[in-house]
Amino acid sequence: MSPRTAPIAVDGHTLDVDTVARLARHPDAARAGLADDAADRMTASKDLKDKLIAAGLPIYGVTSGFGDSNTRQIAEVKSAELQRNLLRFLGAGAGPLAAPDVVRATMLIRANCLARGHSGVRTEVVRLLLDCLAEDILPLIPERGSVGASGDLVPLSYLARTLTGEGEVLHRGRRTTAAEALRAAGLEPVELRAKEGLALVNGTSFMSGFAALALADAEELAFAADLATALASQVLHGNPGHFAGFLFDQKPHRGMVDSAALIRRLLEGSRSFDPSGAGAPLTEEGRGFRELERPIQDRYSVRCAPHVTGVLRDAVDWAKQWLTVEVNSSNDNPLFDADAGTAHNGGNFYGGHVALAMDTLKTATASLADLLDRQLELVVDEKFNNGLTPNLIPPVAPDSWAAGLHHGFKGMQISASALTAEALKWTMPATSFSRSTEAHNQDKVSMGTIAARDAASVADLVAQVAAIHLLALCQAADLRGADRLSPATRAAFDRIRTVSPYVDGDRPLDGDIAAVARLIGSGELRRAVESVPAA
Repeated sequence: MSPRTAPIAVDGHTLDVDTVARLARHPDAARAGLADDAADRMTASKDLKDKLIAAGLPIYGVTSGFGDSNTRQIAEVKSAELQRNLLRFLGAGAGPLAAPDVVRATMLIRANCLARGHSGVRTEVVRLLLDCLAEDILPLIPERGSVGASGDLVPLSYLARTLTGEGEVLHRGRRTTAAEALRAAGLEPVELRAKEGLALVNGTSFMSGFAALALADAEELAFAADLATALASQVLHGNPGHFAGFLFDQKPHRGMVDSAALIRRLLEGSRSFDPSGAGAPLTEEGRGFRELERPIQDRYSVRCAPHVTGVLRDAVDWAKQWLTVEVNSSNDNPLFDADAGTAHNGGNFYGGHVALAMDTLKTATASLADLLDRQLELVVDEKFNNGLTPNLIPPVAPDSWAAGLHHGFKGMQISASALTAEALKWTMPATSFSRSTEAHNQDKVSMGTIAARDAASVADLVAQVAAIHLLALCQAADLRGADRLSPATRAAFDRIRTVSPYVDGDRPLDGDIAAVARLIGSGELRRAVESVPAA
């Protein structure tokens, strides 16, 4: 359980992406509550909505049908029924159920967007949503069915139905009905009034939930990749000069500079490198030609690693900026300006920024898998690994009974190659697949939810590739002598060895892969390294 932090004030303006991911994955760490100033704004926009309804004005989705049915005005007395029917006809999701952390992220983000105070929603609705979050009452939401405009209509309908006591949920890990879960938690379902059902479903919160978690995963993967590069440089007896600060000062992309600086820090104190470099100067009598003991330059997958990981770091930074705006926005339709006394019809539900950010993120993340897979080839292949055993098999005497019987990391490399190919396959941009739908009302859509789901899937695949590579690097470090590693990379080695012992003969390694992937995703591996004081 994570230590409890300060309460999260849900105010529609100050929610950050890191907080979303932290609460989604550590729900006991903090409790979110509606801020007082947000409640005041919400009440003002709700009062304006009620005033406009009383005046008999047609308002989209409030006193009119939805989508291409917006030419049909609905009587005020039918407004609650209209909202119920909206949630029911949108219950058309498909595919696997979203993971609990995705659902928690979605709930927090949706509450925050409504708390901005321009959606015409009562405070009771948002407070109930936050109470469900606190009680771990999580709607069962199918992942598939959103085109990303008008927001995440289909997935969010499952969230909205939970507040009314309909549908199914997980309540503290147990599947049950929403009505039963609310009753067990001492909460009353709400009857949605005019616009409230539409406000809950007509936004980008489901895609943003996936996106926030994919960004958190990408940050851990960037660290894991730089750690792998530092280990690879050592076990291959490479050239640490490739990461010199001077080089990166001359091309100062921030992410690239940061990756190189981290690798230099990780290599401090290493005894794995030849202090003479590429060798002594050519003697007078030998001037003309000499075969060097090792190459002056490492292959690109090591030498250019900061240039690859740095792209991901920079992509994460700007994607976070876009997503921070998104999770603090009013992204439903219509919106109410309580100061001016007007309602506005627009398209803030369009998830274009999330879509493009996630298409970029998944491409940069998948490139990491390709990088690590290529480094793995250098480590396991006796043609390139500078004297390590073939496939990192335990060394045996040529006439030993074990000679030729063990195959080391051969299967691991095959698996890594397959995982890498699958990650690269997912990089097809979802933003390119806009489809007209809903009787040509939604004739241009973002596909942001598909892009965000893809980004999450890619991160999962890359974590497994990184785990395989780190296991191979630890095996190589054992073969070289782990005492020669730098203190920081030795800390990583020691942490990995707590879940995966030295491979002294062929054995299944699928459990080891899963265990190391968890160390990466949870941040445990990073924290183990960061606990080592800088030299």
